[in-house]
Amino acid sequence: MQIGKLQKLSLNDFNDKLACVVYLTGCNWRCPFCYNASLVLPEKIKKDQAISEKEFFSFLLEKRGLLQGVVISGGEPTINNDLPKFVSKIKKLGFFIKLDTNGSNPEMINYLIKNNLIDYITMDIKAPKEKYTEIIGFKGCSPFWLIENIEKSINLIKKSKIDYEFKTTIVKPFLDRNDVLKIARWIGPAKKYSIQLFKNGDIIDKKLESNKQYDPKEISKIAKTAWPFFESFQIKQ
Repeated sequence: MQIGKLQKLSLNDFNDKLACVVYLTGCNWRCPFCYNASLVLPEKIKKDQAISEKEFFSFLLEKRGLLQGVVISGGEPTINNDLPKFVSKIKKLGFFIKLDTNGSNPEMINYLIKNNLIDYITMDIKAPKEKYTEIIGFKGCSPFWLIENIEKSINLIKKSKIDYEFKTTIVKPFLDRNDVLKIARWIGPAKKYSIQLFKNGDIIDKKLESNKQYDPKEISKIAKTAWPFFESFQIKQ
């Protein structure tokens, strides 16, 4: 496991909790609109800038009583076999934990939930079923194993007693209003769903930098198709 980045304070990543965000390097997918390319692409991961676990836990010890939670993001955290051990050490310090995941490893998600190691989970729903392999950067491969794992993760999360949220990033030319409706019908009914606007930054596919993206009015129209399927709905910047 390698910690690629640490955001020392976040006010909006973990509900109403003051939290830090720890970003783990490495990912099993290659979504073209991913804005953390330096955490995902092996050729861009800078090992000399990695944060050691010792340094990270020293930071947490200093912030006990000030920070309430730790968000574990990436990359994709669940590709790390030592994630449970890492999470357990954080929990023992008294912090609440939120996990950001793409849902590709239901066995790891199940383990973390069953052992009470996480308090909140956000799962990215990348696309409707028929577009999944293309969206995650593996166009042409068989989608059956992939969708099976995604659906296992969705069901595990919905049946769990922890708080959760599903999230989709809306990016031209990959997703449109009809795609969002398909996603909503697929994963709904559920507690929370949010639409994430495209972030232009350290993205994997640089061609998207010049693409015209949806404006707020278009996003609102797209969002309306999903509202009826969820208890709570939000558009995130």
